[in-house]
Amino acid sequence: MKLGMATRCTLVLMLLTTVLTSTGACPVPTPPGTLPGARGCHMAQFKSLSPQELKAFEKAKVALEESLQLKTWSCSYRPLFPRTRDLRQLQVWERPVALEAELALTLKVLGTVANSTLGDILDQPLCTLHYIHSKLQACVPAQPTAGSGPQGHLRHWLHRIHQAEQKESQDCLEASVTFNLFRLLTLDLKCVAIGDLCV
Repeated sequence: MKLGMATRCTLVLMLLTTVLTSTGACPVPTPPGTLPGARGCHMAQFKSLSPQELKAFEKAKVALEESLQLKTWSCSYRPLFPRTRDLRQLQVWERPVALEAELALTLKVLGTVANSTLGDILDQPLCTLHYIHSKLQACVPAQPTAGSGPQGHLRHWLHRIHQAEQKESQDCLEASVTFNLFRLLTLDLKCVAIGDLCV
C-alpha cells in the first residue's frame, strides 16, 4: 500500500527523532552556543548533515535543475539570494529569524513542486527540512511590538523575501531556492548551529 506524503513525512520525522536521541545528538541540557534568550533552542545537532541526507539533497537538486531546464523562466526582481548575503553580517539573535524566513520559503516552494511532479524524490529532503524548521522555530524571538520590528540587514533581507513571494513567478522562486539549497544547508544552517562561534 502506498503511503501518502503526510504519513511518510511523519514516519521519517519519528525516525529522525529516534536516531538523534539515541545517538545523543538531541541535547537535553542547554548546549554551548545556544542562542541567548531562546528557550529550547538546540541547533548544535545541525552543524553538519549526514552523508545520507546530503546525498538525498544532491539527488533532489539535480532533479530540480533538470526540471528547470525544461521551463522558460526569468526573474523580474533582483536576485533573491545574492552571493554577497552573509548571515555573519547579522547579530547572533537575528540569524535564526533570517534562516527561518529562508527555510519557510524553501519549504513552501519545494512543497508545491513535490505535489506536482517530483514527490518521490523530494519526500526525504522535505521531511528533513520540516524537522530542521521545527527545531529552528524555538530559536526565533517572539514577535516584536509595533514600531520595534527588524532593522538594518535583517529588515532588508526579510523585505526581499516578502517582495519576491508577492511578485515573482513560481518558476523563478523554484530556481532561486534550488540554486540556494546547498548554501542554506552547509553555510547558513551551520552558522546558526554554532551560534556566536560563527564569525
